[in-house]
Amino acid sequence: MSDIEHVLPVQNEVGETPLWIPEQKALWWIDIEGKRVHRLDPAAGEHQTFDVDFPITALARRAAGGWIAAAKTGVHFWDHRTGESEFVVDPEADNPDVRFNDGVVDRQGRFLIGTLNQKDLDAPDGSLYRLDPDRSIHKLDDGFAVANGIGLSGDGKTLYLTDMFHSRILAYDYDVEAGTVANQRTFAEVPAEAGLPDGLIVDAAGFVWSAHWGGWRVTRYDPEGTVEREVKVPVANATCMAFGGEGLDELYVTTAWFLLSDEERAAQPAAGDLFRVATDVRGLPEPAFAG
Repeated sequence: MSDIEHVLPVQNEVGETPLWIPEQKALWWIDIEGKRVHRLDPAAGEHQTFDVDFPITALARRAAGGWIAAAKTGVHFWDHRTGESEFVVDPEADNPDVRFNDGVVDRQGRFLIGTLNQKDLDAPDGSLYRLDPDRSIHKLDDGFAVANGIGLSGDGKTLYLTDMFHSRILAYDYDVEAGTVANQRTFAEVPAEAGLPDGLIVDAAGFVWSAHWGGWRVTRYDPEGTVEREVKVPVANATCMAFGGEGLDELYVTTAWFLLSDEERAAQPAAGDLFRVATDVRGLPEPAFAG
């Protein structure tokens, strides 16, 4: 594996949910606190930004065109070409302390989204929801202290969810027909010195990658939950990852400077920037929401 490369000095307050779009040969990601979406065409060296009119927290493709996004105010459709957005649903609208966080589309085109208590991150008030293409929304599980990165195995039958402030990654059996979860178990415990588990993706070999908030690293776990390798990151807060490039073998890493002190930011001038490392493994293309 190559050394990590500093790709772009974007200074995201909280960079998140990077997505590689193969037909565009481009990487998309968001800045949660900046209410902005980024697009990078690495071959052309072209970087674009798009402002959004809602507090976006996660982004995924929509098969009908444009994007589906989780936000602090529920789920929205968004079109970067027009800048227009459409509110879809917010099952936590009556609970102002709880908001959506990370999300991913399953192999059947449904949007899986987690929530957190933004006033008390240690509170076990987070839930996992499934949004179907018909716009109906269903709670699958709860009790998380910040439901964060979500990923699925290649066959879609195992779902991984980051229970951030409980310092663990959970695994479930995922019923691909019904879109329900069962048999919750702890996949990996994250020691305090490694920071908190944040974004999560699964590669083509079925290994799980987790970014570490405050841990200066990204970890790859084998399917049994054992650490297979660590990639050191030159900033404290790695937030999420995506495989990109022609062979889906380049690991892009988003980062954040959120909550760093002035002294910490001075010591980490690249905090919030985009990084990349060449790997010897391949990622999986991310599905599009079917609604």
